[in-house]
Amino acid sequence: MKKGRKPSRPKKNVKYQSSNPAEAVQEAESVSRLNKFIANSGLCSRREADELIKTGQIKVNGKVVTAMGIKVGPGDEVIHNGKKLSGERKVYLLLNKPKDFITTVTDTHGRKTVMDLVGKACKERIYPVGRLDRNTTGLLLFTNDGDLAKKMTHPSYGVKKVYHVQLDKKFGEQEMEKVKKGLMLEDGKALVDVISYIGLGENKKEVGVELHSGKNRIIRRIFEHLGYEVLRLDRILYAGLTKKDLPRGRWRLLNMKETGMLMMLANKRI
Repeated sequence: MKKGRKPSRPKKNVKYQSSNPAEAVQEAESVSRLNKFIANSGLCSRREADELIKTGQIKVNGKVVTAMGIKVGPGDEVIHNGKKLSGERKVYLLLNKPKDFITTVTDTHGRKTVMDLVGKACKERIYPVGRLDRNTTGLLLFTNDGDLAKKMTHPSYGVKKVYHVQLDKKFGEQEMEKVKKGLMLEDGKALVDVISYIGLGENKKEVGVELHSGKNRIIRRIFEHLGYEVLRLDRILYAGLTKKDLPRGRWRLLNMKETGMLMMLANKRI
C-alpha cells in the first residue's frame, strides 16, 4: 500500500512582505506583539498592557482589539484614550561634547557633527535637545522623546544650565553687577540666575554662570556686549545632570533615576 503524501500546511498570512530579502528581514524585525508595542511606548508594563487589551481600551487602526497575541508594525495606528502611541523605545543619552563638532543631525558642508559621536549608540533615531555652538564644550542631551525635548528647551520649565566661562581678561566687579541686573541685548533683556567667580575668585578671568534662558549664544553675547572675548565655554551642568565619570567626547545612557528626574522637570512649570 502506497503511503499518501502528507497534506501541505497552509501558509501563514504574513502582513509585511517585500521582494527584497534585506527589506523583508527589516520588516519582520519591526513587527512586534501589541503588548510589547504598548510597553515600549512608555504607557505601562507588558502585564498592564495585557489588561488594557483585555478590557477593550486599545484600538488598532480604528478598531477595538481584545485578542491577545496581535502583532503590529510601523504602518499600524495604536490608540489609547484618544492618544496615538509610539512603539519605539524611549532613549535618553548624555554626551560630553568636545570642540569642533556642530550640534546638528546632518551638515551639507561636511563638517563634523555631534551625531558622529553618538550615531551608533542605539538603533533608535535620537537627536540633540537644544544646541551648543561649535566651540562650546560640555553636556548635551539626546533623545527620541519629542514631548520631553520640547519642554527641556522651553524657558517656562526652568531647566537649569551651569557654564564655566574663561575670558581673555579679568572680569571686574562692576561688570559682574551689570550682568546680575540684566543686560539689554539686540533681542531683548538677557537675564542670568547666578553669576560668580570660579572657586575662591583668585582667577578673575574664570566665571561661573547659571541660567535657564534658551536664547542662541546667550553666554557669549553677554560677555561680548561688555567687551570681553570668551576663550573657553563649557556646560558643566544640565537639568541636574553632571559630567561626573564622563570624559570629553564620550556618552552614556541615563539611568532610571536620572530619567525620572527629567520627567519631573518636564511636568513642572516655573
